[in-house]
Amino acid sequence: MKLFGTDGIRGRVNEFPITAEVALRTGKAVANVLRSPGASRNRVLVGKDTRISGYMLETALTSGLVSMGMDVFMVGPLPTPAVAHLTKSMGAAAGIMITASHNPYEDNGLKIFGPDGYKLSDDLEAMIERHILGDVAEAAPLPPRQIGKAHRIDDARGRYIEFAKNAADNISLHGLKIVVDCGHGAAYFIAPLIFKELGAEVYTTGIQPDGLNINHGCGALHPENAGELVRKFGADLGVSFDGDADRVIFTDADGQVVSGDRILALCAISLKEQGKLRNDTLVATVMSNLGLKETMKRHGIRVEATAVGDRNVIERMRKGGHSFGGENSGHLIFGDYATTGDGILSALQVLRMMRDRNATLAQLAAVMHEYPSQLVNMPVASKPPIGTLGKLNELMDRATSEFGDHGRHLIRYSGTENKIRVLVEHKDAVECRAWVEKFSSVIREEIG
Repeated sequence: MKLFGTDGIRGRVNEFPITAEVALRTGKAVANVLRSPGASRNRVLVGKDTRISGYMLETALTSGLVSMGMDVFMVGPLPTPAVAHLTKSMGAAAGIMITASHNPYEDNGLKIFGPDGYKLSDDLEAMIERHILGDVAEAAPLPPRQIGKAHRIDDARGRYIEFAKNAADNISLHGLKIVVDCGHGAAYFIAPLIFKELGAEVYTTGIQPDGLNINHGCGALHPENAGELVRKFGADLGVSFDGDADRVIFTDADGQVVSGDRILALCAISLKEQGKLRNDTLVATVMSNLGLKETMKRHGIRVEATAVGDRNVIERMRKGGHSFGGENSGHLIFGDYATTGDGILSALQVLRMMRDRNATLAQLAAVMHEYPSQLVNMPVASKPPIGTLGKLNELMDRATSEFGDHGRHLIRYSGTENKIRVLVEHKDAVECRAWVEKFSSVIREEIG
């Protein structure tokens, strides 16, 4: 598709497709495709993160929706999973989150959810895209009396807060010290409040958004900040959210970052012990460390691997009837409670596991041994198909042959940025670093 990538529509603000004009057409397209037949009125929930461009896109998007007879409920800055949850609980025809997740403020995007709270299928996204691009005849303008209305929802935060706390059985966090880094993003108000209401002593950072500082040197992209504060205040752990709070990165009581794969491992094991890991299966992506699969095998848990993207993980979970999955980047999907990755809910679930086991995060995370790995994100001017890069493919074949069962490599383009990602894992850390440099050198030579 021309507009939709791995996670909605995304790009640089005021450059196609992230323009007011496209947002207006997107509103009309969503109305045309997702309107419920026979309903006199339809609801669409619209949320956003804290980017300054959110005002522009929210206004244009709302105009497009109401012009096609949709009633719009604007909830303001809220995490993406809150929008997904409220879309379903309020009986909306669709939910739209204005965000570019972990990207800098110069970028923005649109994530669209269906009435069930799940991200749209490829077929529905393709239909919406055809409407946006004008490949489908535009519907006739509605008479004035059929135009929709726009409303501000004042209690949206409270609705999500109660949902998140109930999903964790309102666990008491009394006696725990927690550092919360909201990355100046969508969770800046709601996340600290939830942890405080459950009794934790909370130390905050990244809670002063100004429209331009989202993800800048903070949040899930820089969990070392939370780690430093954990050490300073003697906290039990740190949680760092990205711009739209659909993922979370943890730091332990020593201020050390705990990898997403270790979190996946400890959660899967805990859920199995509770009888809540359906089919004894964990769904992860091809980016997960080889050590995760080895650890799961020791605990009688099967790992199903998908392509990168929490949407792919969720689709596999739904298709197989599985209850838990995620990405090592910090997306955790607790399928019994949420329809998408939810950083706040995930943090509460991990805290509950710590309380249930009377263990520290480091103790729980020690269950897994990771292969040495290195991930490099290289900017590229273009994205020629990797299969057409002769020298790179020769080197990849050679690496596969030499690695055997002792390592692996994965090279792919980012779905949201002009970058190529090079991942190498190997039992020998020296070999790991050496192969990353070999791949990087060939990529620079062939792509630039």
